Amino acid sequence: MRAGPGVNAVIQARASSTRLPGKVLRPLAGRSVLGWVVRAAAAAPGVDEVVVATSDATDDDPVAAEADRCGARVVRGPLDDVVARFGLAASQYPAGAVVRLTADCPLLDPVLIGRLAAVWRAEPSLDYVSTTLVRTLPRGFDAELVRTEVLTEQVETASGPDREHVTSAIYRQPDRYDCTGVVVSPPADDLRVTLDTAEDWELISALVGELGDQPGDWRSVVALLRARPDLVALNAHVEQKKVGR
Repeated sequence: MRAGPGVNAVIQARASSTRLPGKVLRPLAGRSVLGWVVRAAAAAPGVDEVVVATSDATDDDPVAAEADRCGARVVRGPLDDVVARFGLAASQYPAGAVVRLTADCPLLDPVLIGRLAAVWRAEPSLDYVSTTLVRTLPRGFDAELVRTEVLTEQVETASGPDREHVTSAIYRQPDRYDCTGVVVSPPADDLRVTLDTAEDWELISALVGELGDQPGDWRSVVALLRARPDLVALNAHVEQKKVGR
């Protein structure tokens, strides 16, 4: 048993994405996009369990089956109430903190995920630790750790868009919650390696073609993109959907 309080990774995943339906089940170098995320979470130092939180909708049956095939635990709950699904994951697989990941980030770096766990284990009174509080990494390396007591509070109190975005009511209230961030230098937050559109898919496929079938390494991804402006241009115009939209 690992010393210190437990940390579980919970990956939110659904088939019914609006801009690129079925994206989490797309094959990428021999494994599904979801399989990439599960592998990164499982390889992260300090993560005890990997749970995929999908919906109880019929079209998410293949997502649940793929998560199980990849060796993750599976919980299923309301499609549009994502924080409720995280609550189910926390109650069925108890831990002191949960790392929130999304299934559309196949290049997630296990080292970054592990760093959040290490920061929190060193100071378990922290309510929230993330790579996005001050964004210095490319979009697509997003990971957020939430103390389970705070997550449970969100399940009970969050409303409106906060129920979909899970953590937004936490980092929006730094006077109430003890939040800290992991940053890197030099910053690379101008880059985008998350999967939301066909252009994103073209870029990620090209990156994997160059870097191979291995867990994400943010430094290698950034170095390749800095050297290849032609790749950056593939999805440079894509705008991220805003919280609450």
